[in-house]
Amino acid sequence: MKVLKFGAVWCSGCLVMRPRWKEIEEENKWMKNEYYDFDKDKEMVEKYKIDQNLPTFVFLDKNNNEIMRLSGEPSKEELLKLIEVHKDK
Repeated sequence: MKVLKFGAVWCSGCLVMRPRWKEIEEENKWMKNEYYDFDKDKEMVEKYKIDQNLPTFVFLDKNNNEIMRLSGEPSKEELLKLIEVHKDK
């Protein structure tokens, strides 16, 4: 499983989520993560049809097919539950 994280410097929710994701990544080192800036990484933003509803998290399976996406500021617990459900995909 891989998580694509989309954010921007002007996004207050992205600032809130940064330390939350850092903790999750430390606890789940097996999980692949990639960060894309909404204003700088236009190719990925267009590919995944990301709008200004940031932050947005796109969960991909091992074949890079989208499993689900989530926007906003989910709690660490919510994210860990989603990771647990989808980790073997």
